[in-house]
Amino acid sequence: MKRVLGWYAALLYAFLHLPLLILIAFSFNSSRFSVWEGFSLNWYRAMWTNTQMAEAAWNSVIIAASSSLLATAIGTAAAYGMWKRKAPLLQVSLYLTLVTPEIVTGIALLALFQWIFRWMPFRLGLGTVILAHVAFSIAYVAIVLTARLRTMDPALEEAALDLGASEWTAFRRVTLPLLAPAMGAAALLALVVSFDDYVITSMVAGVDSETLPMVIYAMARRGVNPVLNAVSSVMVVFFGSLILLSEKVRAR
Repeated sequence: MKRVLGWYAALLYAFLHLPLLILIAFSFNSSRFSVWEGFSLNWYRAMWTNTQMAEAAWNSVIIAASSSLLATAIGTAAAYGMWKRKAPLLQVSLYLTLVTPEIVTGIALLALFQWIFRWMPFRLGLGTVILAHVAFSIAYVAIVLTARLRTMDPALEEAALDLGASEWTAFRRVTLPLLAPAMGAAALLALVVSFDDYVITSMVAGVDSETLPMVIYAMARRGVNPVLNAVSSVMVVFFGSLILLSEKVRAR
């Protein structure tokens, strides 16, 4: 049985990761087509000299960094509040964001922004994309923090309060340090989810807020482009490393 399970796990991982390994291998192919002709770094050089891709990547970095920081702060407060007040209905409602189709979320956020634009002089752009990413990232952060809070002993805070600390001091000096690893893991998760998002971003982005996934999708629709292999390989390696780091931080 152990041998069968081992082969099953190996086949499963091959099914999941073999396409990514093939993608990375062909990003070093000198040919424009899926026929190996020799090792080359031409497509990586083309990637770094593509100004449209560089601007889109910078937009993605700004959006992902800003939204992950905001979502971590709001999600931590939400998780802590639900842990203190014991709100099971609110905790269950967090999963609604995860199961709602992205196209539905994108349309709902676009309708909300269009309604707001009637009363305020704003338009679609980086700001609306950041707000949209914060909206769907909060659930990821809150779920991770809620799982961490369930393993904590409330008596730790109560002991600090009995010793004369205020509620804010007890939270800052006792609870927050214990939550720090989970907050770091949640922030990295929110960063990855934000950077990779396409559907919601395409619904709420303006003409000056094009992200890297949007550029990649537009290039892919025009035909096979080996530069996409290089870009995708960099993203797989970078975000794979972030996910491993997030899991290592969470496990502390």
